[in-house]
Amino acid sequence: MPFSHDMVYSLATVVDLINTGTGERDGLAEVGDLEEFVRRREVSGVGALTRRDLAEVRDLREEFHAVFTAPDQPTAVGLLNTLLRRTSITPSLTEHDGHALHVHYFAPDASVAEHLAADCGVALAHVLVENERDRLRTCAAPDCAHVFVDESRNRSRVYCDSRTCGNRMHVAAYRARRRDAS
Repeated sequence: MPFSHDMVYSLATVVDLINTGTGERDGLAEVGDLEEFVRRREVSGVGALTRRDLAEVRDLREEFHAVFTAPDQPTAVGLLNTLLRRTSITPSLTEHDGHALHVHYFAPDASVAEHLAADCGVALAHVLVENERDRLRTCAAPDCAHVFVDESRNRSRVYCDSRTCGNRMHVAAYRARRRDAS
């Protein structure tokens, strides 16, 4: 995909955010979980987090999930436009924490939810503008609901992680073929 490093990073952040809500345990159950997410994803410019921040980010997570799983491009565009209209997007160039020059899209003093909505929303907007919506996928493993962005050249990735879901599905198919051959 022809996206810059910060766009790819923002896409990975939105995937990570969505996937906090697709497992057996909600990965954003407590404020501490949100603090860990912010630390892990290196979300800059975020102060002390509250239960309100947690609720807003959990709601945002559902909105991003709806964009990923939209049935078609016009629906995805409409959902993303609704989300982006609520942000105060203020692009600015920045260097911080050892990262090269990149663009932040959130307004100064934005809440963590608005910060994520702006940066991740703009990254998803670029995916849609480039007509690459088919790269926004849900894992093909029947017992997995994780989302991912297919960055493969030939758009062939079908599992969220080849080491877990992919390997498990390939082993299951191999065993099924062995049973059928017996």
